[in-house]
Amino acid sequence: MTRILGIDPGSLRTGVGIVDVTPDGRARHVFHTALVVGHADDFPLRLKAIFDGLLELVNAYVPDEVAIERVFMARNPDSALKLGQARGAALCAVLTRTLPVHEYAPTEIKRAVTGGGRADKTQVQHMVKMLLGLEAAPQADAADALAVAIAHAHVRASVARMGVTRAGWRTRR
Repeated sequence: MTRILGIDPGSLRTGVGIVDVTPDGRARHVFHTALVVGHADDFPLRLKAIFDGLLELVNAYVPDEVAIERVFMARNPDSALKLGQARGAALCAVLTRTLPVHEYAPTEIKRAVTGGGRADKTQVQHMVKMLLGLEAAPQADAADALAVAIAHAHVRASVARMGVTRAGWRTRR
């Protein structure tokens, strides 16, 4: 069993989802939340809240691997920069424990969970609920984070079936 921490970075809310995965890729829900950091008026304090919140969750749930959504280019350059900084704070938190990090584009994540790369948030929430057998759909950011973890679980299972070594993975340490 492998524990995967999925992260959907955001400068107001960072989604977090944790799943346990069997070698054949079946995922079981462990935990999810959205770290709400938008209450901090000072942007650096938001970044600290993301770092501290993720570090606390890493220490509590002890994941084996991390999957994170890649930053996409937003229409607003300021928003893209803030998103990139939030992602950096999240990466720093998980890398303090030297966890392997796997990155996925939003379209890859949506395709893995819904079957199409253009799914909206409601579709992702619904499919995450169905795939993990949850009673209710998670909050949107938490659902996105769980979707990242599920996408990584699918990739892990495919890689294992193909016999690719870990050295062949897109991993950052």
